[in-house]
Amino acid sequence: MIALETLLHDIENVKVIDAKIDYNQYIPLDLSNKNETLRERNIDNAVDFEKYIESYLMENNAKVAYGGYNEIRNLYKRSEIFNDSKTEERNIHIGLDLWIKAGTPVLAAVDGFIHSFNYNTGVGDYGPTIILEHKIEEHTFYTLYGHLSLESISHIEIGDAYEKGQQIATLGDASVNGDYAPHLHFQIIKKITNSFGDYPGVCSASDLNHYLENCPDPNILLKIK
Repeated sequence: MIALETLLHDIENVKVIDAKIDYNQYIPLDLSNKNETLRERNIDNAVDFEKYIESYLMENNAKVAYGGYNEIRNLYKRSEIFNDSKTEERNIHIGLDLWIKAGTPVLAAVDGFIHSFNYNTGVGDYGPTIILEHKIEEHTFYTLYGHLSLESISHIEIGDAYEKGQQIATLGDASVNGDYAPHLHFQIIKKITNSFGDYPGVCSASDLNHYLENCPDPNILLKIK
């Protein structure tokens, strides 16, 4: 059987946000614990975080900042969701983030239907989230779209079908998206087990190998240069 990663690599012209924005208007963004700029600036709240993103985009004459797969981040230290006294710290990001203003259209990566959706509340969580289920040849897999607007999950139902490139949602703001600067968390999931409207997007070091295997690099599909 052909590997899922190979099949995803062969799919062309994939966009998951505003199709009118060309990839030459995207700029990589490092939010890792090695980014010295982040150590110097206070971005532990959504207002300052959004100012930082907007400034970065303006300085680079770009419309979208992207990155974060397999990136160790200090951003999650402010949230008990990722740091409690009973479990290992979760600070490794296993999706791809696309940073752009709230209200931006979110698109289905490939043909599929709604597997589940949920409003995942709490500082640091996804906020409104949609998971699509897809079938390609012998593979069933899933794509997760996190940090959406509340309106995005207000009038949808499990089983609703979407074609590749069709709008499924819009991005939310900090009041609903887990207190982040507006962005899309996009993640590919091979086996979703019993998860419903949610799936870990940040993992601990001891679980990293499992999640890297189960959640391939989304850029295999997006092919952002």
